Amino acid sequence: MANIKSADKKNRQSIKRAARNRVVRGSARTAVKKARLAIDSGDPNALQAVMAAERALDRAASKGVIHANNASRRKSRLYQALNRTQTAV
Repeated sequence: MANIKSADKKNRQSIKRAARNRVVRGSARTAVKKARLAIDSGDPNALQAVMAAERALDRAASKGVIHANNASRRKSRLYQALNRTQTAV
């Protein structure tokens, strides 16, 4: 328990931000997972899933939940995987 008022406020803010970040990070992870499953299963709608994951990653990066380079790297890997499956077919 904080003894100082400002420390108590900082703790409250931290809890709120962590909860908000958890939602954004979780939605990005879910979108990436769905995209990977769509790519691996050969789903014809894999491109839409990858684009949804791209939007979720961009949203997380813009809010500062993940680093911009992290989002860029994940998007790149998703599109590479998608392209590998499309050229193999």
